[in-house]
Amino acid sequence: MSSLPAAQPAEMPLPVHTARRLSRYLSRMLDSQPWLGAALAASIERPLGEADLLRFLAAREATFGGGEGALRPALRQLRIWVLCHLIVRDLACAAPLAEVTETMTVLAEVALHHAHEVLRAALVERYGQPLSPTGWEQELLVIGMGKLGGRELNVSSDIDLIFIYPENGDTGGRKVISNFEFFERLGKQLIQALAEVTEHGQVFRVDMRLRPNGDSGPLVCGFDMLENYFVTQGREWERYAWIKARVLLGERWSELYGIARPFVFRKYLDFGAINAMRELHAQIRREVARRDRAHNVKLGPGGIREIEFIAQVFQLIRGGRDTALQVRPTLKVLSLLPERGILSTQAVEELTAAYVFLRRLEHRLQYLDDAQTHDLPAKAEDQALVAEAMGFAGYPALLDALDAHRQVVSRHFDSVFGDPSEEDHSLDATWTNAEDLEATTAALAELGYRRPQAGAERLASIHASPRYRQLPNNIKSRLDALMPRVIEAAATTPGADDALARLLDLIEAIGRRGAYLALLQQYPQALRRVADLMSASRWGAQFLTRHPILLDEMLDARNLENTPDWQAFRASLAAELEALEPDMERQMDVMREQHHAQVFRLLTQDIAGLLTVEKLADHLSELADIVLDLTLPLCWRRIKIRHREDPRFAVISYGKLGGKELGYASDLDIIFLYDDDAPEAAEVYTRLAQRTNTWLSSQTAAGQLFDTDLRLRPNGESGLIATSLESFRKYQLESAWVWEHQALTRARFSAGDRALGAAFERIRCEVLRMKRDLDTLRAEVLAMRRKMRDAHGGKSELFDLKHDTGGLIDVEFLIQYLVLGHSHDHPQLTGNLGNIALLRIAGELGLIPAALAAACADSYRELRRLQHRQRLNDRPSRIDPDEAEAARAPVRQLWEAVFGE
Repeated sequence: MSSLPAAQPAEMPLPVHTARRLSRYLSRMLDSQPWLGAALAASIERPLGEADLLRFLAAREATFGGGEGALRPALRQLRIWVLCHLIVRDLACAAPLAEVTETMTVLAEVALHHAHEVLRAALVERYGQPLSPTGWEQELLVIGMGKLGGRELNVSSDIDLIFIYPENGDTGGRKVISNFEFFERLGKQLIQALAEVTEHGQVFRVDMRLRPNGDSGPLVCGFDMLENYFVTQGREWERYAWIKARVLLGERWSELYGIARPFVFRKYLDFGAINAMRELHAQIRREVARRDRAHNVKLGPGGIREIEFIAQVFQLIRGGRDTALQVRPTLKVLSLLPERGILSTQAVEELTAAYVFLRRLEHRLQYLDDAQTHDLPAKAEDQALVAEAMGFAGYPALLDALDAHRQVVSRHFDSVFGDPSEEDHSLDATWTNAEDLEATTAALAELGYRRPQAGAERLASIHASPRYRQLPNNIKSRLDALMPRVIEAAATTPGADDALARLLDLIEAIGRRGAYLALLQQYPQALRRVADLMSASRWGAQFLTRHPILLDEMLDARNLENTPDWQAFRASLAAELEALEPDMERQMDVMREQHHAQVFRLLTQDIAGLLTVEKLADHLSELADIVLDLTLPLCWRRIKIRHREDPRFAVISYGKLGGKELGYASDLDIIFLYDDDAPEAAEVYTRLAQRTNTWLSSQTAAGQLFDTDLRLRPNGESGLIATSLESFRKYQLESAWVWEHQALTRARFSAGDRALGAAFERIRCEVLRMKRDLDTLRAEVLAMRRKMRDAHGGKSELFDLKHDTGGLIDVEFLIQYLVLGHSHDHPQLTGNLGNIALLRIAGELGLIPAALAAACADSYRELRRLQHRQRLNDRPSRIDPDEAEAARAPVRQLWEAVFGE
């Protein structure tokens, strides 16, 4: 339990007489409880905290003689004092909503704790302690649900409770009963202590209907029964109810949350929750209409419940992946939504204002007679009192303000829960009759498809398939509502036929996963963005189909606007991985999910034309470096015999990652180095290298991070997977081939021990600056180039952007030759600056004509752009020679100038 913050004393006593006029309950209590006036006078100028309530309770129990007989009257007088205290402070505008709800929550907690302590002691004296079969003492866990669980209790609320105990067994006293019987008796006595109406009133009405199986279920249940119930019988509305579940009593709360959390919060995004909560809300509205309770500020249109639904649906959808959304208070949940792009700041401000207004009104309705009511009063006298209590000149003014808030809430509720597929679609018949090939072909042709028969045959095949026909009814109905919109969305894209084919691939991949269908059904803008992606990129379409969890990225338009903040991403992912320790399987999945999400965001910006090929490669390379750097400590922790706290170990990248030219599907050319004199170092770091490689390349439920290539390590595939720094230097200086030194021009430190990375860079520069005979070097470079060209070039009449003469590899070989041949005299050439910058430096140094260097740099950019275009659509890197001729010419000229051929 938490106590309320202390407030500054008011300058003068608050006007009890005004509050008395606005609350018949307060007036009755002041008249019937002689002690109340003095108690209020002593406390009214500040909020009440837990300590205040405990002192009052102890004093009142002493008045009643102590013991179990004093429990009921003392608790009821405690409640009278607290409620009257709040009435006076709230009606004088001295208590904000948070004070009122927190004080009522603390009252419930104090009452429960104290009653439990007294009643359990009496049962233990009679039956002994309840014990597990192994002799461990058992306890009753009391779970607060609803507003009590969320610390949002209203002033005349009942309290929703569930009673759970950990293990079956028997008591250890002279008269033995089962643990079930013990806790059932304790539960019944707790309910009576709080809810029984005596001459002093009652403390709280207690509602136990949220327990497993409701009124027909046992009053108490064990952990095993609860877990089995969630798995076999738990319903969607119970997930909603359990969001706010909070253990009020009992120390084994973490075990209970471990049972409940997977039921409430799904591992993946759960957009099916929208449909479930929409149906639940429809039931509530039907009940409100049946009872003619449109003026109910809780359940009526635009009421408190609709605001709670808005907050809680996003908890159900995203809470399993975004644990920050597992908080319980409604206003706290709402405050988290703008920064996640789920609701706008304005929407949250409007909903917050409405929530505070409605809760304040709710309390004033209840202050009249301490009745659990949410209905606006019918009597003119009560209407006037409520309007005055809310600070309005009259009841019509109050209704105007109320209607304004309710309209805002209804508007936001409809935007979240409105069903876009409620209305008929013009293409419904096309999908319903998809097996009529002639009619479907005609319909697609009318929509502008260029290959309508192929599209019609695909639709007919899906519609006639056993897989479609055997879908559960709820999923089949979602798919039927979605398919006409899929056909329409694809038709609006530039490549309609390809877009439809790729969309249907996606639909078939997610066809049994109702949450993804619900997302596309609920958010037409997401479906349109998916269709645009499918039209623009075959590779992107395949990536999304392999990882449909990324559909969520299509909801947030900000993904197109925001430049990646890699520092923030690294910190966030590191914290999430740390929180999952030691669950390695989940860590591997989360890292993959987060990496895929970042790649997908870059893809959407790329397709929108917001990124150059160079900038995209920079982002992808930095993302890979982050993944590598976060992987190492996770793998190091799993080395059983570690001889030091932090490994002296580094990942060195070559090739595309080394040159910061990484593409979407590039593999990682990496090697592993260590610098450690410990006798066991070689064995330990070999294990670390193997674990790291496995972590990166393994396929899990969330996919794969990277294909890795370790063949550039000393001695290639026959060499050790992890190499000592000293051995690496010796190999490079004494044994490496020229092509290995060529590869070294693009190598760099990517992750791990930075001091080791700096030592590697010194060795790299030392090797690159070795004095070389230019004629010998030229001959070896040309021989290697011919070997590669014979193996890969000239295989087609089309121009191979990578391997053919004047292509990308020619540019890379030119630069590598210049670096190896001239770094001895010009150390600036050893910088890992990228090929374009190195061409410029070589031109400035006079090693090659500066104008030709600049032209060749432009060619390199254009060739990379063309290669990237091909890969976006999963095409070979071969194009019409005429398209590349202008880019090839400067490369061939520079090749002839440098190599003379």
